[in-house]
Amino acid sequence: MSETLDAASPDALALGERVTAAADRLLAAQSAGTPCPPLDDLLAAGDLAAAYAVQEVNTRRALERGRVLAGRKIGLTAPAVQRQLGVDQPDYGMLFADMAVPDGIEIARSRLIQPKVEAEVAFILGRDLASEHITVADVIRAVDFALPAIEMVDSRVRDWKIAITDTIADNASSGLYVLGGPPRRLDGLDLHGCAMEMTSGDTLLSAGRGSACLGHPLNAVLWLARTMARAGRPLKAGDTVLSGALGPMVPVQWGSVVEARIAGLGSVRAAFAADSAADAARK
Repeated sequence: MSETLDAASPDALALGERVTAAADRLLAAQSAGTPCPPLDDLLAAGDLAAAYAVQEVNTRRALERGRVLAGRKIGLTAPAVQRQLGVDQPDYGMLFADMAVPDGIEIARSRLIQPKVEAEVAFILGRDLASEHITVADVIRAVDFALPAIEMVDSRVRDWKIAITDTIADNASSGLYVLGGPPRRLDGLDLHGCAMEMTSGDTLLSAGRGSACLGHPLNAVLWLARTMARAGRPLKAGDTVLSGALGPMVPVQWGSVVEARIAGLGSVRAAFAADSAADAARK
């Protein structure tokens, strides 16, 4: 990626300018709370390196403003979604500490733009994973415990009309996340076969199981750890890893409480504030 952007040629300079313009567009949409057009006028179709360069620009900006990295998220772990976007691998985004919401605490509408929810397994690391040559055994040794999680995915791109370059550039369409409990050690957990149900009241919103996440959630963590080591942002002790959806994501209904239950892990809730009078007036 850096060789493409740093090459001293007119085309490379134009690419660098397009990367900055794409980062500016996404940041402005986030700041205004108003979605922006897709990035297809700035990023070539399928140019994943340029898309990750956009993500890195806004990651550096966030860190410079004082935001703190808390971990990473993995997206596109379902083969059907990969086929839809024309890719053969997952993607990743940054988790910042201010994206974490306590279990059941109400989320204000102003914090999200056009959110959807999905249930997944979260892992908390107790050791660094700094090498791209690690194995699943290294991942198992590094994981302190697993938790049920709900991720509020969100897109700064209008109407979720995204290509793979849009979602990667947009920090893997990240929003907020909630961790549930209780924390579980990996001993005795069936993370391959564990069933997941996500409900709101008596309504079943989504269902799935651990095998939907790259065959096993630990496979997703292995991919992420190797990828982040190559990218120069290796996973470290204390990091939270959201390993990918166990079932379909669904749009948020404001004023609802969503609960996800994962067999063997426990449950987690995300509560969404009802529309304010000002929100209702704008509709």
